[in-house]
Amino acid sequence: MKKLSVDKALLNAKSHYKKGEIEKAQKLYQAVLQVFPRNKRAQKGLAALNKSKQSATTLGPPQNMINQMVNLYNQGQLTTVAVQAKALIEQYPNAFILWNILGAAYKGLGKTFEASESFKKVIKLNSNYADGYSNFGIILQEQGKLKEAIEAHNRAIAIRPDYAEAYNNLGNALKEQGKLKEAIAVYSKALTIKPDIAEAYYNIGNALKGVVFNQPNAGLQKTIISLLDKKSLVRPMDIARAAISLLKSDPRLKQHIQTFSLAEQKPNMLEIITDLCELPLAIKLMSVCPLFDLDLENLLKKLRAKLLLSISELKGTPEELKFQSALALQCFTNEYIYNQCENEDAALKVLEAVVKKTLSNGDQPSPQSILILASYKPLGQYEWSSLLLVNNEIEDVFTRQVIEPNQEAQFKSILPVLGEITDQVSSKVRDQYEVSPYPRWVNLSLQFNPVSVSKVVTEIELNLFNEEIKEVEAPEILIAGCGTGQHSIGIAAMFKDSNVLAVDLSLSSLSYAKRKTEEFQIKNIDYMQADILTLGKLEKQFDIVQSAGVLHHMDDPVAGWKVLTDCLKPGGLMKIGLYSELARQHILEIRDEIRNEGIGSSDAAMKSFRNTVMTSNQKQYQKIMNSRDFYSLSTLKDLLFHVQEHRFTIPQIQDCLSTLGLKFCGFEANDIVSHYRLSNPNAGDPYNLEKWHAYEKVNPEVFAGMYQFWCQKIV
Repeated sequence: MKKLSVDKALLNAKSHYKKGEIEKAQKLYQAVLQVFPRNKRAQKGLAALNKSKQSATTLGPPQNMINQMVNLYNQGQLTTVAVQAKALIEQYPNAFILWNILGAAYKGLGKTFEASESFKKVIKLNSNYADGYSNFGIILQEQGKLKEAIEAHNRAIAIRPDYAEAYNNLGNALKEQGKLKEAIAVYSKALTIKPDIAEAYYNIGNALKGVVFNQPNAGLQKTIISLLDKKSLVRPMDIARAAISLLKSDPRLKQHIQTFSLAEQKPNMLEIITDLCELPLAIKLMSVCPLFDLDLENLLKKLRAKLLLSISELKGTPEELKFQSALALQCFTNEYIYNQCENEDAALKVLEAVVKKTLSNGDQPSPQSILILASYKPLGQYEWSSLLLVNNEIEDVFTRQVIEPNQEAQFKSILPVLGEITDQVSSKVRDQYEVSPYPRWVNLSLQFNPVSVSKVVTEIELNLFNEEIKEVEAPEILIAGCGTGQHSIGIAAMFKDSNVLAVDLSLSSLSYAKRKTEEFQIKNIDYMQADILTLGKLEKQFDIVQSAGVLHHMDDPVAGWKVLTDCLKPGGLMKIGLYSELARQHILEIRDEIRNEGIGSSDAAMKSFRNTVMTSNQKQYQKIMNSRDFYSLSTLKDLLFHVQEHRFTIPQIQDCLSTLGLKFCGFEANDIVSHYRLSNPNAGDPYNLEKWHAYEKVNPEVFAGMYQFWCQKIV
């Protein structure tokens, strides 16, 4: 045995000992001593093991028994694991590994106190067992003892500096303390150690939702790119503001934004494009979601124009083409919300004519020409798009702008229809969303593993009057107004063994949802075109009904809500999303202005009005520019130009619940509820709508998104 292999064996033995793998450590120390009987490190390590053995009646049960319990635990048979572990502990009372298994089983069963006591015993029996401290830290966090939880996780890390899961758990505790930047740094450390730890990516995505950066951080940019590459761990728009702030901290981008804002400066377009390509996060973000920032919008809009007007200067370098592809994807995703000048209109006509003639001659146009045109209008809307030979340079854009819309068109013809839509307002709303499916999206955040109804109820802390719904093992779920599928796909991935029926007025939205459902390989959703008013034709009741952001676009929201209630089983759960009257006062002012001045809702009219908003200092305009819905055309239409909108107050919601035979179970908005509890600390306060109304009057913008709440049908 060489010195190098001896050192490695001793390090491995120490690692096994810290993990509680006593037998493995013992074998390694003995192997070293067989070759080098006087090796002091091996002697010392073995002595420590023997001392540990002397403190217990035995090392513990055979490894095969441990493995059997671990397998049962992984299968979810937690009660059986707890029974077996308790029985073995009577025989091996000082086997810390058994106490650890018992604690894990108790935790899974929701027995927090028993789990806590078990993990305390683990630490007492083996103060060098990192897993024991980490598990104890998780329980302390669940008990709200964040300071103690952080201490426990730090102790686990001190024992095992490469313990990625402990860093992840530490990040969770810091995040709950509101220390988001510290949490992000710790999650990043976990990913440095273990790049494939999906939970850390998921958690860092959640932490990024509430952060703005003012310093560059290249390492974090790489982490965010990896997070976005995962496709199902975060919705890009949820972290876009954080990512944009990180990008705008880069000195080069700062300089380019400033240069473009000065009329007398003549920016070097190719230099800017090269610098942007050296910011991979910028290219990635442009490809997956609208950029919610006027500085970046102005930069990209001017670069688009310069690319078009200076096409003869383009050399088709990899950097140019990479940027052009990302720009075309950005414009497609924001639905070409950037306005354009007359020079651009004229140049576009010339360029399109050149491309058309090239194709008619049997030749292929340059990729830079195709990408420029794709940044002004979807390729699929050009009559010659089918003649293009797809190469690497235009493949991503061609897929997004031609292939995927063609797939959606095919789905339109096969989607089932419940019946003719005859309600006048429903027809107008359908027509809006047929033209502007809402919203256009690329990635989203899906739960790792589906969970039971009981687990969801517990995590959201719903106040039920009837607990029977928690026993439903295969819930039937109705999504009324699924839009383009983010909601339905998220719910189907959340609830274990669920069957989801998702309906919407718009076939365009449903076909988008169907395509994305197949892309994400979700198998438990059926889609159907239907008006909420006709859902009685289904002659079916569901365990769970969800309708977020839909009822307030109906002619009579309460009538629609009544139909949904009839579709809900007695004791079933319903989640509703409604606009707040108080939170949308500035939007109401703008909607009134649009109506009074006769501003239309064509694309050109909306872009023109949007330009007015961007160049005004009026207070309500400044507020509206902070909404991410301001940065794509269909979301802008939904925000300010919708054909129908109602708003509610909490007392009105309370009256509706009473009339419909529904009981309020709680809001689903962790940050809002946490802030509310600071001034309403009693156990029943989160379920008291009168107190919520008083809270909203003091904080009128708190429900700027929507009221999103759960209720239960009274038996």
